[in-house]
Order: sequence, then structure tokens, then C-alpha cells
Amino acid sequence: MVDVNDIKNGMTLLIEGNIYQVVSFLHVKPGKGAAFMKTKLKNMRTGANLERTFNTNVKFEEARIDRITVQYLYEAGGVYYFMDVKNYNQFELSEEQIGDNKYYLVEGGTVELTQYQTELLGITLPEKMQFTIVRCDPAVKGNTATNATKPAYTETGLMVRVPMFVEEGAKIIVTTVDGKYYSMA
Repeated sequence: MVDVNDIKNGMTLLIEGNIYQVVSFLHVKPGKGAAFMKTKLKNMRTGANLERTFNTNVKFEEARIDRITVQYLYEAGGVYYFMDVKNYNQFELSEEQIGDNKYYLVEGGTVELTQYQTELLGITLPEKMQFTIVRCDPAVKGNTATNATKPAYTETGLMVRVPMFVEEGAKIIVTTVDGKYYSMA
């Protein structure tokens, strides 16, 4: 059991039968009344964010989340297939479990699969990933304003705003947290 005063960012907890990851927390001690903990939680099954306030005497059960390094194989009919790189076990995740992360999945690329007991929860992407630009407009001569960008599309369909000098076929690094251009590869 975890005391509410001992929670930390990134910790996973079982609350009312759901698995939540702590996004942020704030210990509040008002001038009058009892202290309390304000938290922002992410539901690991649905991805929904939730704000909850707890008294300081509450205890939670910690949810042990396993992370397995897997290789993305392919998608067929809304089902995404992955393979454990150590023992070659295969896993299937639905389109709902993958969500917008589908734009970051490149065949043969590695991601982390999150699992609670035997339940597959979803995937965790690396912080930065490399992609190839398959479609973008050519740079317009004279359009060299500071920080000028243009839309470009990767092989996965992800649209990224890139600097004007980036051309089709270029390899770029994208941050998966916000989907923004980071650098040339």
C-alpha cells in the first residue's frame, strides 16, 4: 500500500478498480482545515485524464506495470501486431489501444509494450524517433523569414511542420511528446 503523501510522478496506482498513472500532484495545506493532495491522473486503459483531490490519510495499492521491448510488425484490419524481441512472443493491440500513436509506428521499429498482470494496456514510444519525409512542398525562393516552416508528411502519415530547407526523402527526428520537428537525422 502507498500512502497518498508518498506518491510521485509516473507512479501507477489502482484506484476504484482502474489503473492510473500520476501525471502531477500538489500537496495543499490551507490555513484552516485539513491538508489534502491535488492530483492529475491518466487512466492507463482509456488514456483519459482526471483531476482528483484526496485526503492525506488515504492509501492506494500500487499497480505493478511491466514494460516489454517489442518490435512493431504490421497492422491488419485495425489490429496492430508486435513481437517480443527476447522470446519472439507476439502481441496484438486494437486501434483503440494504440490511438494516435499509430502515426509513430514504423515497421521494424521498437517500442515498449505496457502490461498489467496479463492485460495489455498500450505502448510507450521513445522520446525521439526518426522518420523519412515522403511528401512536402518545395521551398519558396525568398521565403526565408525566421522560423519559417511548411507541412511535411512522413511514411506513417504523420504531419510535421518542418523548416523550409527540408525536402522529400530527408530523414528527420521528431519528438513523440508533442509531434514536433527536432532536427535532421
